[in-house]
Amino acid sequence: MSEQLDIQELEQVVVRFSGDSGDGMQLAGNIFSTVSATVGNSISTFPDYPADIRAPQGSLTGVSGFQVHIGAGQVYTPGDLCDVLVAMNAAAFKTQLRYAKPNATIIIDTDSFGKKDLEKAEFNTEDYIAEMGVDPDRVIACPLTTMVKDALADSGMDVKSVLKCRNMFALGLVCWLFSRDLDVAFNFLREKFAKKPAIAEANIKVIQAGYDYGHNTHSSAMNVYRIESKEKKPGRYMDITGNKATAYGFIAAAEKAGLQLYLGSYPITPATDVLHELSKHKSLGVKTVQCEDEISGCASAVGASFAGALAVTSTSGPGICLKSEAMNLAVIMELPLVVLDVQRGGPATGLPTKSEQTDLLQVLFGRNGESPMPVMAALSPTDCFDAAYEASKMALEHMTPVVLLTDAFIANGSGAFKLPKLEEYPEIKPPYVPEELRGSWTPYQRDAETGSRYWAVPGREGFEHILGGLEKDNKTGAISTNPENHDLMTRLRAEKIARIQVPDLNVEGDKDDADLLIVGFGSTYGHLHAAMDELRAAGKKVALAQFKYINPLPANTADVLKRYARVVVAEQNMGQLAAYLRMKIDHFTPAQFNEVKGQPFVVSELVEAFEKLF
Repeated sequence: MSEQLDIQELEQVVVRFSGDSGDGMQLAGNIFSTVSATVGNSISTFPDYPADIRAPQGSLTGVSGFQVHIGAGQVYTPGDLCDVLVAMNAAAFKTQLRYAKPNATIIIDTDSFGKKDLEKAEFNTEDYIAEMGVDPDRVIACPLTTMVKDALADSGMDVKSVLKCRNMFALGLVCWLFSRDLDVAFNFLREKFAKKPAIAEANIKVIQAGYDYGHNTHSSAMNVYRIESKEKKPGRYMDITGNKATAYGFIAAAEKAGLQLYLGSYPITPATDVLHELSKHKSLGVKTVQCEDEISGCASAVGASFAGALAVTSTSGPGICLKSEAMNLAVIMELPLVVLDVQRGGPATGLPTKSEQTDLLQVLFGRNGESPMPVMAALSPTDCFDAAYEASKMALEHMTPVVLLTDAFIANGSGAFKLPKLEEYPEIKPPYVPEELRGSWTPYQRDAETGSRYWAVPGREGFEHILGGLEKDNKTGAISTNPENHDLMTRLRAEKIARIQVPDLNVEGDKDDADLLIVGFGSTYGHLHAAMDELRAAGKKVALAQFKYINPLPANTADVLKRYARVVVAEQNMGQLAAYLRMKIDHFTPAQFNEVKGQPFVVSELVEAFEKLF
């Protein structure tokens, strides 16, 4: 057809790619996110992996999803329900339709809806569209696999390699649907497959075929849309996951502090990508060691810290259990260390590919003895960069281990990230032993302003010393079991953490006259903010306070929480932050909203629950 298409402008749209775990849905979603981010759209993504290593092909438990929310203005969540659902097989159609709006456009590969496919997906009839109650006019049913085979008929590729390109056809079709420039996608693939140019060009050819299919058929279910960015801020942008942003934040902090970065880690879902990313940057002086277990990962980082590096160890909840003894070693030795905890569903192995906020009390209190440790929680995938930088600065300047909490949702999710200018970030100044103390210095002499002990990096003549896990005398640094000394050292370590200055708790929305204050921490920020926005649009007076700094709490915490008549604390656990705040703030009795589903909050459910509190 040659008629001019009507291109409609949208404020926002949600697209969900779904198929077998080997169908490349994550790659297709990542490329579409990158294409959208580079034109200035705000994005929020949610990769939804199955927990199975590789479920049987076509099975209901093996479906992998990737959801992306694109907006002309700021978007805070990956969206509750999608406007476009790509279902690469019958199982994906069966399981993912629940995440689609009633009027959503659904793209299916009819070649993957044969009799055996329908049986695996537990359909009762061959009329799968009617069985699911879907309007057939909303379905784009195309023989996707056949068209990919035709597009690559002359490529010389084997059948298995050809079929791996199916995801790119779906991507091309979605790019046409949203009037996307394919050059960004092409460049992405040429970079990703730089060592395999034939693979890159095959995928590029298939993307173009999918785009052309949409252009040439003009299916009645399809309209062409454009999402123009309303608030373009000059700068270079990239689509970045939380794990990658965290890795970059550590690199930036090491560069700013003039230190080498060391990561001691043991692979664990969903934190492993931080190890993968940092291992690529040896040219920047980054040292990564994949240790034999979680304990050695943390212990090696303590050793690197003693040697004068910015030391990091990364893990998830089960690894925190194992690292706790070495973390305590860093507490009593008063050495800088960043412990990254990418939270996942528990307990035990639990839901390794799903997300929760259930490690909060563990990182606050899950060690023997009085073991105070700063705790921070990143707010979004892009905030992971700043959070990693700030955690590193805090650890280095206050000579303490610091826990940085993220979780599977923001670690694997992504957002449009404006590349920062390092010169705009604050200095990082570790408290090295002043030269004037040469000859009189002992290991636990402290900076009068911060209470942090001075750092004597090995190799400085005249500052040789020994640290260890036994309590030391405050004046001499020798092993001590003196009761008064232990009481003093315990209080000094606690006071050092309490004196760390963190930004005040920020209140958004109707901060001066809200009838309800919503409180959360870390990664739920986007969903709680979106719920607040919906309630305010409906005429309610609502505010939001999201904790990024949890220990020590911001100085204005009590003032903020006691300012409002009604407060609700919303968490993806059974009430850990609420319990902690009740412990810290007298007479604080909030309402609670708690879910432990391994999935992000649903904004509509939050709104419904919060409306009942007015």
